[in-house]
Amino acid sequence: MRNYSLQLLAEKIGVTKKTIQRYEIGEIKIDMDRLGDLANALDIKVSELMRGTEQFNEIRRDTDFVLLPIVGRICCGNGSLAYEDIEGSEPVPKKWVSGGKFFYLRAKGDSMTGAGINDGDLLLIREQRDVENGEIAAVIIDGEAQLKKVYKDNDRIVLQSENPNYPPDIKTFGDIKIIGKLKRNIVEY
Repeated sequence: MRNYSLQLLAEKIGVTKKTIQRYEIGEIKIDMDRLGDLANALDIKVSELMRGTEQFNEIRRDTDFVLLPIVGRICCGNGSLAYEDIEGSEPVPKKWVSGGKFFYLRAKGDSMTGAGINDGDLLLIREQRDVENGEIAAVIIDGEAQLKKVYKDNDRIVLQSENPNYPPDIKTFGDIKIIGKLKRNIVEY
């Protein structure tokens, strides 16, 4: 696609030429971190790199990965989300999603940059109706989805951004709905 030699691609991602060759012929598996490095070196998204692998390597793929829906865009600042809208799906290692129901949301805005969450990142969310104090959760407020750090205090809840430009939002439990806990941020390249 980029007309890179095996050697050049290997240098770009910090592995040997032989390793690239072994990836190419399916002799060794590529872990998710290395997929990100490879996609970055090729200047494409991880999802583009994996497109078509379902048909090519169906047996291995079925045992290592599952496809999760991207159920909309999460608002991390101004804007809104109808989180039922399905944008597509992305692969995730099965070991990341054991013990619950998971889905992806896409970050929008800059209110969580202090937590390393940037506009466009994929957010792996475990569906759950409650979280512990200080955990990052996807919440619905007045029909709008937002990603915030959650702090509970008696009958109220404080939703904290990770950007000093956004003040805390204090609500009662009846004003919000927790839809899930952030489990992992997948940085989009």
